[in-house]
Amino acid sequence: MNTVIVGIGSNIDAEKNVNAAKRMLREKLNVLGESKFVRTKPIGSREQQDFLNGSLLVKTRLGRKQLKTVLKGVEIALGRGAREDRYGPRKMDLDILVWNGEIIDSDIYKRDFLRRSVIELCPELEEILKEERGPV
Repeated sequence: MNTVIVGIGSNIDAEKNVNAAKRMLREKLNVLGESKFVRTKPIGSREQQDFLNGSLLVKTRLGRKQLKTVLKGVEIALGRGAREDRYGPRKMDLDILVWNGEIIDSDIYKRDFLRRSVIELCPELEEILKEERGPV
């Protein structure tokens, strides 16, 4: 079994879409925990709504590639377009942040809200996150 932290974010009908994503992921994966969800300002210079962000701790037998496919399917089901601007508004953004204790998304080192949600779900990663700055 793989232990994974999945980041969830939305700034279009955020509460509705985040709740729908959590429900869909609970149907597909064994969700063990949920971080607090917080409002964050969008990254980039565009005028857009604040994001609602948080994370889920899950256990799965799926491999990383298979899980990514599941996450993409949820994003698409919630109306995410294939070619959306990385920093533009979005109905749903799902990312694998941590895989079996290994931080695999470098945004954790750049975004405090991600770091806090990861530490909330896996306190044992706090020391690693304090010591490492992540890939440059």
